[in-house]
Amino acid sequence: MEEELFPRERAEVAPGAVHVPDWLDTGRQHALLAACREWARPPAGLRTVRTPGGGTMTARQVCLGWHWYPYAYARTVVDGDGSPVKPFPAWLDELGRRAVADALGTHAVPAAPYDIALINFYDGDARMGMHRDGDERADAPVVSLSLGDTCVFRFGNTETRARPYTDVELRSGDLFVFGGPSRLAHHGVPRVRPGTAPAGLDLAGRLNITLRVSGL
Repeated sequence: MEEELFPRERAEVAPGAVHVPDWLDTGRQHALLAACREWARPPAGLRTVRTPGGGTMTARQVCLGWHWYPYAYARTVVDGDGSPVKPFPAWLDELGRRAVADALGTHAVPAAPYDIALINFYDGDARMGMHRDGDERADAPVVSLSLGDTCVFRFGNTETRARPYTDVELRSGDLFVFGGPSRLAHHGVPRVRPGTAPAGLDLAGRLNITLRVSGL
């Protein structure tokens, strides 16, 4: 992206919720994208998530460590091909812990390791409704990494899916961490901006890698 008039700066969106622009450099973005492409392959690959009411999520998903389905975790892809979930690599835990330290400080780094990754792929028409990440038994900060197209990330409050909320522009390489009083805040993605991925990344669409501590 061309040089901007005002550089994007780190921002605390809410208590315990911090946006760090350009946290992943170009090399790390390429490496993480390559890993995501391998994880998306079957078995236990990228799938369409179906909700209990019969609807489907427009963002497709693959999981590591524990398989998430609405609204629980399992060791196999119970709502897909039934295969064992792919393992969660140790280097992702290291990445998550470094992300928390950089965003919130070393005091916020959890004692337990990160052991869940939810990887969502958004094409130009995909969205994510307002929701809370509340199916884990641990209250460790959630780490969110963005690759590809820019999105509008809506970060709300812990009480309701409605206002007040703040819209944040997340670009490729950005980090967003939320924990503490914001750990159970509602959040979603109302819009993706197609064609905004870095030219050299070779990705059409947006990937969001979300790291969590299960407590399971």
